[in-house]
Amino acid sequence: MAKPIEFTLFAPYNKGAALIASFSDWQEIPMQKGDDGYFRTTVELEDGTYQYKFRVQTRSWFFEEDQWVDVTDPYATDIDELSGKDNGIIKIKDGEKIVDTYVWQHDDKPLPADHELVIYELHVGDFSGGEDDPYARGKYKHVIEKLDYLCELGINAIELLPVKEYPGDYSWGYNPRYFFATESSYGSTADLKKLVDECHQRGIRIIMDGIYNHSEASSPLTQIDHDYWYHHEPRDPDNNWGPEFNYEHYDENLETYPARKFIGDTVRYWVGEYHLDGIRYDAARQIANYDFMHWIAQEAKNTAGAKPFYNVAEHIPETTSITNLDGPMDGCWHDSFYHTIKAHICGDTFDLENLKDVIDPKRQGFLGATNVVNYLTNHDHDHIMVELGNREIFHDEAFRRAKLGTAILMTAVGVPLIWMGEEFGEYKPKQQDQSKIDWTLLGNDLNRSLFDYYKGLIGLRKNNHALYTENIDFIHENPEAKVLVYSRWNDEGSRVVVVTNFSKDFLAGYHVPNFPSGGTWHEWTGDYDVEAGDDGIITDIGPYEAKVFVWH
Repeated sequence: MAKPIEFTLFAPYNKGAALIASFSDWQEIPMQKGDDGYFRTTVELEDGTYQYKFRVQTRSWFFEEDQWVDVTDPYATDIDELSGKDNGIIKIKDGEKIVDTYVWQHDDKPLPADHELVIYELHVGDFSGGEDDPYARGKYKHVIEKLDYLCELGINAIELLPVKEYPGDYSWGYNPRYFFATESSYGSTADLKKLVDECHQRGIRIIMDGIYNHSEASSPLTQIDHDYWYHHEPRDPDNNWGPEFNYEHYDENLETYPARKFIGDTVRYWVGEYHLDGIRYDAARQIANYDFMHWIAQEAKNTAGAKPFYNVAEHIPETTSITNLDGPMDGCWHDSFYHTIKAHICGDTFDLENLKDVIDPKRQGFLGATNVVNYLTNHDHDHIMVELGNREIFHDEAFRRAKLGTAILMTAVGVPLIWMGEEFGEYKPKQQDQSKIDWTLLGNDLNRSLFDYYKGLIGLRKNNHALYTENIDFIHENPEAKVLVYSRWNDEGSRVVVVTNFSKDFLAGYHVPNFPSGGTWHEWTGDYDVEAGDDGIITDIGPYEAKVFVWH
C-alpha cells in the first residue's frame, strides 16, 4: 500500500522548483518553499524503485535569468548513470526511503589503532578483476577476491581512491559529480558495504579519499545556484580542477555556511552509511581553511563513534601546522619523504641532513608517529621501478634499490603507505587511461622476492613496537662511504637498528659503532644472528642495501 514520501531540495534563493519522476510520467509536481530554504512536496508511493529529478529556476550566472533547468538531486544516494540521463534513484521499502538492504556482519571486530597502520592505496577500477580482458573494469567484488592476498602481504588499512559517482565509466575519481552516490561502474551500494564489511572481518580499516575542495563542473549545486556554494572563479587557476567550494561564505538569513553544511552532510552520510575508518582529504592546501577542516574532521570522528578514525590531509607542499597540536588533522602526506628517498635510491644525490629530516620528521617540526604518512610512491607519481628505469637501472640492481627504499619506508618514523603494485615491482608509468595491475609479475623470482621483502618488513613492523613510536637516534653517519645508521626503540625494551648504504660500493667488514646494546642481534632481511660487543658490530653491507638488526 502506498505511503507518503517527502522530497526536499535546499535552494533558498531560487524562485521555483518542481519534482519530475517516473511515478508522475515525468510531469511536474509542484514544490513549496519554506522559510528554511527548502522546497518540499509529498507523494504517495508503493514500495519499489523509482527515478526522479528536480526542475529548478536557476540562479547560476551561466544560464538565462530564472531559466528552468533539470537537475539531479544533490543528495541522491544512487544514480542511473548508464542511461545517460543521470536520474536520481529512490528506493522505498516498508514505506520508508532506504539506500539498500545490506545487513552488517562484522561491526564488532577489533581494528588496529592509527599508529599500527600499514596503508595500501588502491584504485578499484585498475586493481583487479577481469584479468583475461585487458579493458575490464575492476569492481568492489574483485577487491574482495584479493583480500586474502592483501592479508598475506600484511597490510591492515586500505585507502580507496575516490568512489563517488563521476561522469563516464573510467576515472580516478577526482572529478566527483554526485557526492552521496557511489560510482555505479564498480557495483552497487551494497557491494561497497560488503567490501568494507569483509575488510573489517579481517581487521583491515577502510580509509576513503575525500574530495572536498571542488566538484566536477556539472555537479547539481553548480546548476542550482553556483555562487551560493562555490567561489565565483578559481582562486588559483594553475591548480584548478573544477568549481571550488566556498567555505567562507555565510548566509546570514539562514545562519548557515552553505558549502560547510553540504560537505558536513556528505561526510556524516559516508562515515555512517559505509562504516568508514578514516578519510584522506584531497588538496587541503587549496581548501585553505583550517577552521572548516577542524570542524569537518570532528564531524567525521563524532559520526564514527568509539572506533578509531584517522583524518589525513594531502597538503602539498606539506606543512606541519595542519597536523600538530592545534592543527585540524591527525596526519598528513609526507611528500618530502617521497622526493628525498627517491632521489637517494636513484643515486641522484646524497645529503645526510636531508635524509635524517625525512626519516625523523620531528626534525621538520612534526610531533608524533601518526602525524606523517610516508610513501615511496602514490597515485600521483610513477612507480619507483619507472624512476629507476628512467635512469637505466634495471633487473637485479633495480630490485636491490627498491628494497633499500622499502626498508626505510617500514622503519622510518611515521605511517607507511604502499601504492598498489609497488610491493612486487609494477613498472607501468602512471597514466589517466586504464592501467590494470599486472598480476602475472608475481610469477617472476625477482618480483616475488620483493613481495616477500615487503611482507617480512610489514611483519617486523607489526611485531616490533619500537617502530610504532617517534623514538629514533642517528647512531652513525659516514658521508664518505654514504652510510647512515639509525636506531628505533621503545620503553619496553624493543630495539631495531637500520644500517643503510647509499653507495655503489660493497662495504666488506664495515664497523658500525655505538650499537644501543651488546648481545645477540638478529638481521631481519637475511635471517641470521650477529653478536654486538661494546664497540658495536662488524658486518658486510652490499651496494644500495639496508640491514635491519633486531635485538633479542
